[in-house]
Amino acid sequence: MPLLTWNDALPDRPNRVLIAGTSGAGKTTLATLVAHRWQLPRVELDALHHGPDWEPRPTFVAEVEAFTQQPRWVTEWQYTGKLGDLLPSRADCVLWLDHPRRLVMRQVVGRTLVRRLRRRQLWNGNVEPPLWTVFTDPDHVVRWAWRTQGSPGRRVAALLDRRGRDVVVVRLRGRRQVAQWISRNLTETPAA
Repeated sequence: MPLLTWNDALPDRPNRVLIAGTSGAGKTTLATLVAHRWQLPRVELDALHHGPDWEPRPTFVAEVEAFTQQPRWVTEWQYTGKLGDLLPSRADCVLWLDHPRRLVMRQVVGRTLVRRLRRRQLWNGNVEPPLWTVFTDPDHVVRWAWRTQGSPGRRVAALLDRRGRDVVVVRLRGRRQVAQWISRNLTETPAA
């Protein structure tokens, strides 16, 4: 299966959907919409990974393993260091948010500011750290997004090399293409 774009028709309705992109690209937002419109079970990997005080939960890998054994699901493609090939080996469709760096940075900075200033609770009672930590924490989400901008593309290329025709990959570049793909593919009624 060649790499598809926003205006290419999907060959079938996917059952196991993985959303790829760097932090701030909109993976969780798109996963939520796909889950709702295609009536797929969804889990947010950050919620499974982060325990209180941002400590990794020891049951993370086992919970992801159990979730992805289901016949239908959608989630974000992340935590590759802990999950290895678990997610991409089970997905039948990857939606790749391959946005320009300026868009990703605008989104991740805006999201981080809102979360911190409103003290929005995230997973298991955690909140964004103080804003000044962007200068001191090399793994701060803003710095992480900058540093890992090219990682999703390399993962997608490796997946296509390994699985080729066994997986559908849709590359979406920018908000307009995402909106057009949503309009074309995410109908309220499931396909027969």
